[in-house]
Amino acid sequence: MVTALQTRNLTKVYQGKEAVSDVNMTIKQGEIYGFLGPNGAGKTTVMRMITNLVKPTSGEIEFFGEKMTPGSYEMLKRMGCIIEYPVFYDKLSARENLMLHGEYMGYYDPQSVAAALELVKLSDINNKPVKQFSLGMKQRLGIARAVMTKPELLILDEPINGLDPVGIKELRDVFRMLSREYGMTLLISSHLLGEIEQVADTIGVIREGRLVEEVSMESIRGRNSHYIELVTPDSTKAVYVLSHQLGLNNFKVMDPGLIRIYDDGITLSDLNKVLVLGDVGVENLSRKHHSLEDYFMERIGGEGIA
Repeated sequence: MVTALQTRNLTKVYQGKEAVSDVNMTIKQGEIYGFLGPNGAGKTTVMRMITNLVKPTSGEIEFFGEKMTPGSYEMLKRMGCIIEYPVFYDKLSARENLMLHGEYMGYYDPQSVAAALELVKLSDINNKPVKQFSLGMKQRLGIARAVMTKPELLILDEPINGLDPVGIKELRDVFRMLSREYGMTLLISSHLLGEIEQVADTIGVIREGRLVEEVSMESIRGRNSHYIELVTPDSTKAVYVLSHQLGLNNFKVMDPGLIRIYDDGITLSDLNKVLVLGDVGVENLSRKHHSLEDYFMERIGGEGIA
């Protein structure tokens, strides 16, 4: 598979402190790359360097094998992006904003404006000025602006911020369509891990400016993918029953009152029966699968994400 974007030892220093340190990313053409990390981990800084909004202190960025330089203006025309909050001319309509964007990008195609607005469900707002848009509508318009020039790489920093569940699902379908049908490469950061889990092909986890791991979602799903979750007020007694009466050893106490059991050879009904007979209080007993959130929290040591 062709490599769309690659960074080598990408580093950014602010006032003597490394905000991003030796980041080596590899993003394949046509894939959706989910970029995850706690607040302040360096996600936006990396995206800003890729789009030439911030100059790297050291390291290299290659776009389809071509090294990016401060003068790579033609290369940037092959990218679309939303970095942080999209800004528009508030007194102009959505269509007028996109037409203006096309002019300064050297992309004159009125049909692409209509197609982009249709794609994000904003084609019926007529001449309503952007200043009257909700946050979610502005996010949609930002995505329309990013895709209207048919970029080869689409970079989206928190693209579903402010959207309701219906809007999130619609854009999830849009991202899949852009990747699968148009072969567009997407780099997406988000704090909504469940949404990234549903669309991403590859995950990059960044912590304190360093890329902790780059791994396929297929690989994540294959790691201890199924387990039984036991919620009980009697963790100590439950551990004794699991190990001494059931002979289980593949389980883990996650928190006081929460135990995950990874042994496959026991049913929920048999487990519940032995626990009850052992005088263990059972508040909840259910089968779960190892999610992206579980994996992410393991990689960053329990820090929050934003």
